[in-house]
Amino acid sequence: MGWLPTLLTLNVVQTLILSQCILAMPFDDSQAILQATPNLARPGLPVANSTRSFWIDTPGANPLALEGSVGDLTRDADVCIVGAGITGVSAAYHLAKHFGSREDAPAVKARHGEDEAKRTYAIEHYTTSELVKIIKDNKLEDIVDLVASTHVGLLMTESAVQAATADFLAAQAAGVDLRKVDWLSEGEVNATYGTRDPAWTHPGHNLWPLKLVTELYHLARKYNPAQFHLTLHTNTPVTAISNSSSADRRWSLATPRGDVQCSYVIHATNAYAGYLLPHMHGPAGIVPTRGQVIALRASVPAANITTASWGANKGFEYWFPRPADASEEPLIILGGGRDTSGPGLETYVTDDSVVRKEVGETLRKFLPAAFPGKYEEGREPEMEWTGIMGYTKLEAPFVGPVLAPAESRMKSTEFEGQYIAAGYTGHGMPRAFACAEVVAGMVAAEITGSEWHTPEWLPRHFLTNQRP
Repeated sequence: MGWLPTLLTLNVVQTLILSQCILAMPFDDSQAILQATPNLARPGLPVANSTRSFWIDTPGANPLALEGSVGDLTRDADVCIVGAGITGVSAAYHLAKHFGSREDAPAVKARHGEDEAKRTYAIEHYTTSELVKIIKDNKLEDIVDLVASTHVGLLMTESAVQAATADFLAAQAAGVDLRKVDWLSEGEVNATYGTRDPAWTHPGHNLWPLKLVTELYHLARKYNPAQFHLTLHTNTPVTAISNSSSADRRWSLATPRGDVQCSYVIHATNAYAGYLLPHMHGPAGIVPTRGQVIALRASVPAANITTASWGANKGFEYWFPRPADASEEPLIILGGGRDTSGPGLETYVTDDSVVRKEVGETLRKFLPAAFPGKYEEGREPEMEWTGIMGYTKLEAPFVGPVLAPAESRMKSTEFEGQYIAAGYTGHGMPRAFACAEVVAGMVAAEITGSEWHTPEWLPRHFLTNQRP
């Protein structure tokens, strides 16, 4: 999703959200990105004229686009969430569950025998299972276009086969449950999908991210509104955070519409985190990276495409079909092509108001070449857009309290009450909901004076105070 400068406020508990949206992409190329020449100038605010995205700009897709953007601004809140994409709204949802329910959420303690490889798998399994459960429990399957299908990792070169095999064996040795992973030969892939490369597969889901975020916001507002109040202010960017002059609040958030006083801040701005936290911009923090996507119509019916989602070319390309009737030619969402954008691989680029011609050409040629006869050569996409991702050195998000720069970390109260979940390396959809749960749990524990327990599924190297 693209950026919507937004603030979420919460009062108990009052919570305020300022919004941002995300573009999810694979992350196999993260080390190449981090080897690019760094641009240490902090990122600015998202541009006002971003390219039109299928997910946001399809009519009716974004009913909250103007929510709270005019009229009175919430001036005081217990918690302010900067960013209203999947992370920000998930954080609000988890806070609502904690403060709005009549029972305390159960504490999930860590099992110290879990290792990082298992946890890296476990957090994605947890995120998927929890979101699917929420969607089904609330009968939202059709609203968010939930599709349960197969994910296919297409191995288009011998080096890709070797790398995938090595990854599989390493995960197997670490004790990760791989029983649902299947390996397909060239012939099997061709018979089922119509392309001539080997592949691995496992179960997968896809949905409409913004519609999920919208429904999570509505669910959060339903939790005991007498005890938990949630406010969304779109088009309200936070331009600075300073110490509050109020004796009752820690922080003052400056916006073009006025200041907001609060005790806790959750940074959910992903690639743009460095705007408010300059020390978190760059190779040691989060590297903004532009990705490009097209929406391309297939030339055969959906029954000949299948509902599988795909990844290939070291993660540089990924695609999946939108839901369609069996006889209808489906729309395919295809992202990638940055390996043809030049040596910088679109790093340190935060302008998503334009598309790269050479990247677009790569995307247009990819599916007709990979699936002969299923995509018309020369057919123009129905939409094309860019979005900004946040990459990190460890290929892992920063989750937890905001820490001061290493050289001044003795100032332990410099960012007291500020938390972050950002830097997903293009892999936010299977991680952001759970990472938001972590920071929401930390905030809730501090508000209530209770102990926060590390979830068993959380990789420890995600935590800001445990990163190597």
